[in-house]
Amino acid sequence: MAANMKLEEKVTQKTTMSGADMLIEALKAEKVEVIFGYPGGAVLPIYDKLYNSGVFHVLTRHEQGAIHAAEGYARISGKPGVVIATSGPGATNIVTGLTDAMIDSIPLVVFTGQVASNVIGSDAFQEADVVGITMPITKHNYQVRDIHELPKIIKEAFHIATTGRPGPVLIDIPKDMSVLEAEFDYDQEIKLPGYQPTMKPNHLQIRKLVEAVSQAKKPVILAGAGVLHANASEELRTYAEQQNIPVIHTLLGLGGFPADHPLFLGMAGMHGTYTANMALYECDLLINIGARFDDRVTGNLKYFAPKATVAHIDIDPAEIGKNVPTKIPVVGDAKEALKQLIHQNGKPADTKAWLEQLNNWKKEYPLMYKQEPGTLKPQRLIEMIYEYTNGEAIVTTDVGQHQMWVAQYYKFKYPHRWVTSGGLGTMGFGLPAAIGAQLADPKATVVSIVGDGGFQMTLQELSVIQELNLPIKIVIVNNQSLGMVRQWQEIFYEKRYSHSLIPNQPDFVRLAEAYGIKGLRATNEEEADRVLKEAFALNAPVLLDFHVTPDENVYPMVAPGKGLHEMVGVKL
Repeated sequence: MAANMKLEEKVTQKTTMSGADMLIEALKAEKVEVIFGYPGGAVLPIYDKLYNSGVFHVLTRHEQGAIHAAEGYARISGKPGVVIATSGPGATNIVTGLTDAMIDSIPLVVFTGQVASNVIGSDAFQEADVVGITMPITKHNYQVRDIHELPKIIKEAFHIATTGRPGPVLIDIPKDMSVLEAEFDYDQEIKLPGYQPTMKPNHLQIRKLVEAVSQAKKPVILAGAGVLHANASEELRTYAEQQNIPVIHTLLGLGGFPADHPLFLGMAGMHGTYTANMALYECDLLINIGARFDDRVTGNLKYFAPKATVAHIDIDPAEIGKNVPTKIPVVGDAKEALKQLIHQNGKPADTKAWLEQLNNWKKEYPLMYKQEPGTLKPQRLIEMIYEYTNGEAIVTTDVGQHQMWVAQYYKFKYPHRWVTSGGLGTMGFGLPAAIGAQLADPKATVVSIVGDGGFQMTLQELSVIQELNLPIKIVIVNNQSLGMVRQWQEIFYEKRYSHSLIPNQPDFVRLAEAYGIKGLRATNEEEADRVLKEAFALNAPVLLDFHVTPDENVYPMVAPGKGLHEMVGVKL
């Protein structure tokens, strides 16, 4: 009786408030710690309520910076990144970030302003069909047309973004919906009959995989970002050790298994290690855990794992069998699947000869580059950063050669230390992503390693770093070119460097100083050692401009259309 009275009292004490107030209260109920955004006319009622709300808001200097910062925050914290942008150009400026988050399965909840409901469809000032534009690049999107539905929509958005395969969810809010009033009820139950992600895998499929492992001679695990999203790194390590199975990572999976572990073979794919790629080519059982068989991982599908029985563990059933025929499909959360596999404690494969072969490949074909006195090799620069940070830093990157060198030479020991743009390959990602990463883990050492090209796409976010005094170390791998474009032009286009060289660069050190950030420069290994030492001794932001050898290429490399066993640049 008392319980019923309490429930009745709770129901009758619903509060009437504006849509903008509802949004603020919903964010507090979701325990949102930080919002990244940029104000404008359509979201002025929301920003007015933010003024004294106590919710921490970061004013980035461009909407692209806001959404990439939210991605970095989500990667490190495991919580959804939250973004607010105004209508029209504000909303369209976040399209790249939404696509990036969608492909890489990053949980975001994005609020865009919209013109008032009565002028939607009239080409009003700063109107854009944001729902139509973003439908293919979001996990789900909404446009609020009834103020009474706003609390339910926000609650559903957070649920959808963070459950199953994570992804971005967008809520488009017409300006009048921010000022109209209704009862705020955030305790309502979420009912989405068409959205019921499978968390626990089918027991019979687990048993099939256990049996397949017991009969395998050359098994290998390909671990993707799904391991990290499921917080299953410990389970992956336990299972690999229990069954004595070697582990390979995708680009986005790095850190899910310790890089210094004897069972680790490195990254797979276009710029993967010789051992990892040959293991995928020669294996007789391939266990994919949380990876989507991206073309940069598989190379020519005709030659991908041609001798293997393929098992695929993934929370998204649409990924299983999409690119690679799969004999043992396991739909479910990576952590739950690995727990079941560990509990089964099946008969391990006889991998002694296989591991011996793999170790021989490791010794014979390690990652390598040619040292040249008086220069600074980009590979060596990454090794030095690894040494100075003991492999414990959070590292963000842009996209291109420097990204691949970090993936190859920075040995990630721990999960949730690696923030990069994988599927979309977004230049300008690294710097704002570092802002979000640092806010997610204020005590961590954050290093943003960027190219001289990508850095100039979002460098205005230096202002945010200075304003918040975030001790991010910004490393520019300066080869005065769009490095990966130049590499492809060298190899595939007979050295016709069509608009890929950038000899006229700004003085990045003076640029940093203009933003109130310390700038340092190095042109050889000795200078690099000195400035790195100085930078990491400071509890403040530092920009480091490293002039590396400009014609260095990323190797090994699997050319487009080739199989993983057809690598070039394996030996000097």
